[in-house]
Amino acid sequence: MSVAIRSHESISEQEYKRRIRAWTMYDWANSAFATTILAAVLPVYYSQVAGATLSSPAEATAKWSFGLSISLFIIALLSPILGTISDVIRGKKRFLSIFVGMGTVATGLLVLVKTGDWLLASILFIIARIGFTGANVFYDALLPHVAREEDQDVVSTRGYALGYLGGGILLAINIAMIQILPGLWGSRLSFLSVGIWWAVFSIPIFTRIPEPPAATAKLGPGENVLSISFKRLRNTFRDISRYKELFKYLLSFLIYNDGIGTIIGVAAIYGAELGFGSIELILALLLVQFVGIPYSLIFGRLPDVKTKRRPFFLAFILFNVIALPALGLIGASALPGELTGGPLPAYQPTETAAGEGIFTVDHDMLTFTGTWDTVTLSADELKTDYDVSYAQTADPEASLLFHFNGQKFRIGFSTGPDYGIWEVLLDGEPYIDEGTGEILLIDSYNPTLRYGAARILTAPNPGEHEVVLRPAESNNPESTGSLLSISELEVLAPVRSSNLGIIIGLIFAVELVGLLLSWLLGPMLFTRFAQLFNTKRSILLSLCVYSVIAVWGFILDSVIEFWCLAWMVSIVQGGSQALSRSMYASMSPAAKSGEFFGLFGIMEKFSSILGPLVFAGAVAIFGSSRPAVLGVVAFFIVGGLLLTRVDVEAGKEAARREDALFLAEQ
Repeated sequence: MSVAIRSHESISEQEYKRRIRAWTMYDWANSAFATTILAAVLPVYYSQVAGATLSSPAEATAKWSFGLSISLFIIALLSPILGTISDVIRGKKRFLSIFVGMGTVATGLLVLVKTGDWLLASILFIIARIGFTGANVFYDALLPHVAREEDQDVVSTRGYALGYLGGGILLAINIAMIQILPGLWGSRLSFLSVGIWWAVFSIPIFTRIPEPPAATAKLGPGENVLSISFKRLRNTFRDISRYKELFKYLLSFLIYNDGIGTIIGVAAIYGAELGFGSIELILALLLVQFVGIPYSLIFGRLPDVKTKRRPFFLAFILFNVIALPALGLIGASALPGELTGGPLPAYQPTETAAGEGIFTVDHDMLTFTGTWDTVTLSADELKTDYDVSYAQTADPEASLLFHFNGQKFRIGFSTGPDYGIWEVLLDGEPYIDEGTGEILLIDSYNPTLRYGAARILTAPNPGEHEVVLRPAESNNPESTGSLLSISELEVLAPVRSSNLGIIIGLIFAVELVGLLLSWLLGPMLFTRFAQLFNTKRSILLSLCVYSVIAVWGFILDSVIEFWCLAWMVSIVQGGSQALSRSMYASMSPAAKSGEFFGLFGIMEKFSSILGPLVFAGAVAIFGSSRPAVLGVVAFFIVGGLLLTRVDVEAGKEAARREDALFLAEQ
């Protein structure tokens, strides 16, 4: 292939490796945005801080989702057009720099977002997300110009591995900042750190990798860059039969990547729904980041015919598909629930205390002193789908007393401009907030009336307890009201306890056994089988593993299972996405890499829409996420069946013919 198309030709091996390192370093740079901004910190900050003045948490979630949709829609419209323009005018790095600059500046400016600044947060997030997603189009489009065809699987997975490491390291630092720094500064400075990290580690891709050549030698009479770009897009769709295999693969990718994105997007929420603690969930997220590093590299080597250890890698992957579910299921049933985080028996009511459940203000175990008004608000007034009775008081001498049998207790209330401060007593003593170490005073003042607020109390031990709520003096100069309003009280399920040290130790023990068996038996049992694995079959293997994950997710109900499941996700997550990218690159004409990766970007965006909608619909129908998790299997089955019908070699040959035609026209 001529140097006019692929810039990795006719260069020294040393320079080739430098360019590979520079390209993969960008994954290290931008993954910080994916972990801190998209997944872990900003969504919670937006709901609890930036959207604190909105009418409800649901409205904050709606505005966040709306901003996300706007950013995805804009980039879906722009990416194929800009990608084609970047081919015509030799501008892939130029557009990459524009989007990186847009994304890093907007991300850094999130440091300015304070309480109630939801509009500023939405605008900056939309700009940052456009920058992040748009930059990925041109970053991916550089792959066929940077790596030789036979190296693209390995290079792509190496990028994902570095991304896991970089994103995980900065996320760990940001979590520590949030815990250590006072007030909102930990979260705000974490946003700034992402912008700086992303900008600094993007420098190598701009300084080391040359700009690929333009796909059009010169403009004809009456032509301009925009008209040529639209003409090429029209020709591509008109002559779709020339790229039949590539578009068949795009359809397959759209479906199975939808399932992958859904698994990634709902994992933490699903774990929280099952009652797992925030520490377990955050650490599981970090687990996927760091454990995904070696497995991304393993999957990248699986289709590489030059790798002698393919039987060992394949044996190790297959061992985990069997051993991890076995460990999770056997551990959950054989070990005590206090160690594995399994469900514990529900708290039962007694003669003097309420058991597990939700209680409105007319329950027998509630005692009121002073003057209280009990009212029932309709669904429209309360902005919920059910009626709830409310107890309201402005009496400074009033109090509420509730006896319960359990350990965790939830107080539901509303906030507003006329609302005041509550004092909380647990068993006759002021309740100490676990997060701050100070006496808990519930400040229900808010400039806007807002329903659905809640506080959760945790007693040191399970058993019968007494909660007292009463007015307290306000230390907030803005809070001049005295009204208190309670919607419901809830005795929560028993606190799941787990021993992460034992769980991690068991997983590592299984992994060591797997490494030993794979090393000893892999060459004997899997040498011939491993030779069958090319890029397509490796992706199909990952989809089989994802199907196991979805089925297992339907039945899991313990922390040990969740962690084993997270480990399985880390095995295939980076590898499946990296191999998908490299296989697409191998079937795309290098002369049109910007145009075709713009189309690839559209498919990635649309694949983040259907899965969550199906998931949400299943939850609405069944009232639980379990059937929705099981339903994700359909995406992997249908996407995998379509992938089996893709003739990859024919797709590669079509790309070579297109590049040869380009050279002939020069």
